[in-house]
Amino acid sequence: VSNKGNKIKMGLFGKNGGVGAEPSVVEVDSTAYILNNSYSDFVTQHTIYIQFMCLVGYTYVHGVKVFKAVDPKSSIPFKFAYLVMACTGGGILVPIFLNKIPVPIASDVYVVAITVSFLLHQYLPIVREVYKLSTILQALFSILYEITRAGVVCKFTKIAATTLAPSAFSFPLFGPIICGTIAGCGGAFFPLSKGLDPVKIGMPLPIQTAFIGATAYHLFINIMGAEIVDAAKKGQVLISTFFIFVSLKGLLFQDQPKPKAKAE
Repeated sequence: VSNKGNKIKMGLFGKNGGVGAEPSVVEVDSTAYILNNSYSDFVTQHTIYIQFMCLVGYTYVHGVKVFKAVDPKSSIPFKFAYLVMACTGGGILVPIFLNKIPVPIASDVYVVAITVSFLLHQYLPIVREVYKLSTILQALFSILYEITRAGVVCKFTKIAATTLAPSAFSFPLFGPIICGTIAGCGGAFFPLSKGLDPVKIGMPLPIQTAFIGATAYHLFINIMGAEIVDAAKKGQVLISTFFIFVSLKGLLFQDQPKPKAKAE
């Protein structure tokens, strides 16, 4: 028995039963365990209900940041537009780069999720206060947030890889990585009046993880895609797991401020 990649050649007798005949080839997916579980079904959002739940979590977390940043006296249209741009910044910029339709126009589910989150923030601010006080609630919403963000990064990285033509290499290298990175953190630069302020004093963690995720996913599906069954879907599971781990690590094990020494 010889094992090479996902193909295993078995026996001396071929399918015709003769000695010396070409051995039969049995396809064996040695990485099937990545997808054969409920966890992968959830992080890949295999139903519209899971997708909507993750989107509500994603947009609600963005809403916490938006309602903290804007003036409480600002008008409702201003707050709503700000939330839309924060949630779909990457989904606006990347489709424009690739000559596609921006997410807020193309996806009704996205708009419904944003509207639900906006109404919760606008008319039930007590929920936001409970969210800020509850680490468990923040962890749950962070998981939903990162699942959605990982899906967006993988989706636009893959779309860019199939849209852009190769130049110096056998597949487009930097373009899809740039698009995937922007897809995962573009909202930080909206409204565009912010300019480059989000990276003025350093690279925020969401931008770092978006870049790492887009790079790893793009290289994985293009280098290993021919050898691994369902490489794109398995890659999304791995990227989602990475995003969730980094988010929960930052939330649950953040550095505590050191107590100041007492003056003598």
